[in-house]
Amino acid sequence: MNILSYLKGYKKECFLSPLFKLLEACFDLTVPLVMAAIINKGIARHDSEYILRYGGVLILLALVGLTCSITAQYFAAKAAVGFAAKLRHGLFAKIESISFREMDEIGTSTMITRMTSDINQIQSGTNMVLRLLLRSPFIVFGAMVMSFTVDVKAAVVFAIVIPLLAIVVFGIMLITMPLYRKVQEKLDHVLGRVRQNLTGVRVIRAFHKEQDEITRFSDENNALTRMQLMVGRISALTNPVTYVMINVALVLLLWKGAVRIDSGHILQGDMVALVNYMSQILVELIKMANCIVLATKAVACGKRLQSVFDMDSSLKIEGEAEPLQQDGAAAVTFDHVTMSYQGGGDAALENLNFEAKPGQTIGIIGGTGSGKSTLVNLIPRFYDVSEGAVLIDGQDVRSLPLDDLRQSVGIVMQKAVLFQGTIYDNILWGNEDATEEEVIQALKDAQAWEFVSAKEQGIYTKVEQGGRNLSGGQKQRLSIARALVRRPRILILDDSTSALDYATDAKLRKAIRELTYHPTTFIVSQRTSSICYADEIIVLDDGEVVGIGNHEQLMEQCPVYQEIHQSQFQDRKEA
Repeated sequence: MNILSYLKGYKKECFLSPLFKLLEACFDLTVPLVMAAIINKGIARHDSEYILRYGGVLILLALVGLTCSITAQYFAAKAAVGFAAKLRHGLFAKIESISFREMDEIGTSTMITRMTSDINQIQSGTNMVLRLLLRSPFIVFGAMVMSFTVDVKAAVVFAIVIPLLAIVVFGIMLITMPLYRKVQEKLDHVLGRVRQNLTGVRVIRAFHKEQDEITRFSDENNALTRMQLMVGRISALTNPVTYVMINVALVLLLWKGAVRIDSGHILQGDMVALVNYMSQILVELIKMANCIVLATKAVACGKRLQSVFDMDSSLKIEGEAEPLQQDGAAAVTFDHVTMSYQGGGDAALENLNFEAKPGQTIGIIGGTGSGKSTLVNLIPRFYDVSEGAVLIDGQDVRSLPLDDLRQSVGIVMQKAVLFQGTIYDNILWGNEDATEEEVIQALKDAQAWEFVSAKEQGIYTKVEQGGRNLSGGQKQRLSIARALVRRPRILILDDSTSALDYATDAKLRKAIRELTYHPTTFIVSQRTSSICYADEIIVLDDGEVVGIGNHEQLMEQCPVYQEIHQSQFQDRKEA
């Protein structure tokens, strides 16, 4: 979708704003002629009545021009602000529609820049363009035409200087446009550095790396500053160069006008009109230069936004599938699955084959970076497989509508994310139609009801942004409750009990086994104690399956599983 399509709702404003500005320009172009008439006829003949009459005309022209200007500004502001609001909404909707693969490619800091700084630049540019893009050239060429009606020979100066000024202004615009794009890219890098430091500030301080991070930030900030200074210096040439050229033109005009007055071809009032027209050209060229600078920035930002809107999500529906059942556990099959992240080098998962039967519990264990989270992220289709297929009830997830697929899956991420509101609001993310009783039952199953009920406001206790007022274990249990309230056919717990003590973890596992709707459950864990009861356990090592079986089978046949189990229980004995 072209970003200009978001202006379609403001066609009237986009038409009326320039129209009223052109009307204002017509009145402005009339003023020098009225002044010339007052000087040539009123003042020269000492005709007070003539002076007063035409003085009133000047006041009327000023008032009408002011009214037109205010009206134009109103329509321009309405269109620009509305355009920016629709762009933000459209960009946010686009971000929500693209896959994790595209999000990884763009980067969070870049997306924030485009949502804020870039759209603000487009808003300012749109406002300026609607008001001045037609008005300024109209006055420049209108003043030149009007000067020829006053005196052709004196007006030759206008015909010479205006093309030269146009070359200067548009030349600077062509030079600065690609540079402004680079400035925005440098700004992305700076914001990315800031975001990384804000999210990792505790780690930075723990390792006493503040000075190193300040140095890295200074390097990127200095690169941005140098680029901004270079663009600023080039843009700053516009005003002085145009002033010099206009002032030279004024000197030539005064000399030529003096000669024409001396020879009796024009009167003093005509000369005043010519100087006024030259002054109007100067003012409008400065405005046009500023307009072009803003428009250049807006175009550069618009191209950056357009690149996001042009981005196709890799999550396309391939083929047609039967609607998934809404009740009962689901069968999940991994058929020769290989998964590689874009630009990630080696495969994160390679030739993975297994089947989870309805209602089974599948444990997934392995070392750091072995592909555990990648495996479970393929089920709700956060990423697509590179080879093979993931099947739910015999249907390829790529053929299922995303809403239908994800409605069947309840997932708890490694990092527990809660949103500002109440505990009740956060649980309803899992099922907005859930009753208060269902929410409380989900909290009980997730072993969260004990601490929630102890709070004065219970489920209506306020949750701060990111769940800052809750402990890590409390956030994990609320995240699990959010998944359980959906009564999913497939439940995924991605290392989501790491902050729980062994006793609470054991109670949670028992509650999940006793769920009345018996979902097919995938549990990713670093602890063998958390998955030892699973029907099947998948052991991963560097993206490959090195063992599949229950706890007893793996303790006999899988060295990697034996090593993990023995290291944990040895540590517990020593403790």
